[in-house]
Amino acid sequence: MSGVIGTSAYKRYFGNPVSYRQGGITASMPAGSLVGSLASSFIADRFSRKVALQVACVLWIIGSTIQCASQSVAMLCTGRAISGLCVGMTSSLVPVYQSEIAPKEIRGRVVSFQQWAITWGILIQYFIQYGAAQVGGGPDDPNQPEAAFRIPWGIQMLPAFILFIGLLFFPYSPRWLASKDRWEEAIQVMAELHGGGNVNHPKVLAEYKEIEEALRFEHEEAVSTFGALIQPRIFKRVILGMSVQMWSQLCGINIMMYYIVYIMEAAQIGSPLTTASIQYVINVVLTLPAIIYLDRIGRRPMLMFGSIVMMGFFFISGALQALYGQPIEGQGSSDITWIIVDNVPVSSAVVAISYLYVATFATTWGPTSWTYTSEIYPSRVRAMAVSISAASNWLWNMVLAFAVPPLLWNINWKMYMIFAAFNGCAFIHMTLCAHETAGLTLEEMDDVFDSGRPAWRSHKKKSRLDVLQRDIEQGKIQISAPLRNEPRVKEGQDRIFALSDLAPQRISIYAR
Repeated sequence: MSGVIGTSAYKRYFGNPVSYRQGGITASMPAGSLVGSLASSFIADRFSRKVALQVACVLWIIGSTIQCASQSVAMLCTGRAISGLCVGMTSSLVPVYQSEIAPKEIRGRVVSFQQWAITWGILIQYFIQYGAAQVGGGPDDPNQPEAAFRIPWGIQMLPAFILFIGLLFFPYSPRWLASKDRWEEAIQVMAELHGGGNVNHPKVLAEYKEIEEALRFEHEEAVSTFGALIQPRIFKRVILGMSVQMWSQLCGINIMMYYIVYIMEAAQIGSPLTTASIQYVINVVLTLPAIIYLDRIGRRPMLMFGSIVMMGFFFISGALQALYGQPIEGQGSSDITWIIVDNVPVSSAVVAISYLYVATFATTWGPTSWTYTSEIYPSRVRAMAVSISAASNWLWNMVLAFAVPPLLWNINWKMYMIFAAFNGCAFIHMTLCAHETAGLTLEEMDDVFDSGRPAWRSHKKKSRLDVLQRDIEQGKIQISAPLRNEPRVKEGQDRIFALSDLAPQRISIYAR
């Protein structure tokens, strides 16, 4: 919306929406995303993550078509809500799918690529909007044609066509296949992903055993998905995941993404559309450090550092606007009510701080929040728990999308102080509750969160997968791939430990 709301065509056609009206239009998409994220787990658990993503693509195409053809605010909101269903589903399922197919060593990097792709999408769509805004006499032309907003709303459906077709060539999640007792397919996918096609590769066999034992434990508990979700040891993680996604919105990124044009208008420096475009480039470029370093630095330091730095930027920006800004006389139909007049250094500082804030979010909370919430849950509840976490994100996204325009209108610079306080609270919460998860397999998250250690004490433990892989390579353990429904797991010849009866076959370990 950010590249459209500043055009004369949009304002004229939809009745110059400001304050609560514009907030309602913007919030309609995260409202749909809230519903989509909650519904995603039911489709993903039954039909697979891959099929659920294809369903989301269809919804996006339908929603985009309605938006492009909008004749009223109600029709626009309907199209945005349907598109929001897609956004909610994909935001829940893409991190789950990525975390389930990625090696533990680069899981953070792989999931961060999702955030990087999102920033590219935001950037490309903004410049499409920017280009479309120049039709007619430009964004300030009172007779600007409707193409200024219909072109970008129509073009946005093209990536959904590409993704739908591309998913036909993607593998199913091996952990989803294993949960459906499709072990031969599961290990074949793991072999293609991690073993160069060799089902007897030590890493593939070690990962197979990890998944098998985790599923055996879940089967032995014999509780429903919802029952497992509300068990105290899991429910604590659900609350943590919901909180991480809540803070990722309350940190204030909503202001910078949806309403950056309003901030640039208040700064009274340069073209709002042009100065706003720079932050989208920053968003793309500064996501790269997270992709490179997230698995090395870890999730916890990223979340803590990001919160404290963003808090400082909000306090500074709010203070500058309080000291040097002034109300607009006669509010009329203006988008904003508070501006900085004839003070280029202060206006430049406000714009620079906005850029630095976006750079900080892009490097820290942007990719880390989705990576963290996709990896902290056990297999049985992962899709549902991540969908609930994502629903928390979209709930607060919807609230803020609706609330920010009236906040800017009514309390202007004081709003920055509110978001600064939210970042301070997020820093305290992450310091006390966010355990480090980098370098461990998804099946080892129970060891981290059930250990009884406080979050600020590091969990120094070598991954079981590394130990098991080394033992297989050295010949201490022999594990055969579960092909043709006859898996055999052997280790020496003295003792026998039955591991599971997951399918018609029995899996056993023979140990010295």
